[in-house]
Amino acid sequence: MRITFLGHAGFLVEAEGKRVAIDPFLTGNPIAKTKPEELKVDGIVLTHGHGDHTSDAVAVAVANDCPIIAVVELASLLARKGARTVGMNTGGTYEWEGIRVKMTQAFHSSSFEDEAGLHYAGQPVGLLITMGGKTFYHTGDTALFSDLKMIGERHRIDVVALPIGGHFTMGPDDAIDAATWIGAKRVIPMHYDTFPPIRQDGAAFVRSLAERGMIGHAMKPGDALDI
Repeated sequence: MRITFLGHAGFLVEAEGKRVAIDPFLTGNPIAKTKPEELKVDGIVLTHGHGDHTSDAVAVAVANDCPIIAVVELASLLARKGARTVGMNTGGTYEWEGIRVKMTQAFHSSSFEDEAGLHYAGQPVGLLITMGGKTFYHTGDTALFSDLKMIGERHRIDVVALPIGGHFTMGPDDAIDAATWIGAKRVIPMHYDTFPPIRQDGAAFVRSLAERGMIGHAMKPGDALDI
């Protein structure tokens, strides 16, 4: 599995010739290096409806003739924009073309905004994505909650991406506890430094992980991690 950081909470996950984008926020993202038209994928998976996670989902899905996998309410909203969608919900699993996605709990909010206003977009979720025999856990935007420990105990997680920005999600201290509970082999901090309210020191977070015997990767947009 190769995991490429797209910036903010966006990732490209590749294995065995298949490619999945998670939360593509490229247009309007001040730190993104990839353009929407450069993404070649077999599917898009979304954690929730906020614009900093969905801004390019429809355009990329239409350009690649691939599905968007999202919570049912968000999937319905995006289908109206011309995307081919698969609606799911928390706890559900969907498999296609050797890609397995399981939705987990996340504690956040979720709405989708367009020219008609603000719409309820269902529950926010985390994502367990299994490809090529490896599992990547993208927790989504979330606060710290104790069931993260249960998720780690019940699944063999190779890499976890955790928000550390604070303000809208958990901050570094809570993310250290989350990483400890989940017990993944590697940890990627995300959802920080994109905007002033979520400025954090990713390198310092990685050092804190190392002090506790964990391996962290403070990735820059365009960086890739092979596992």
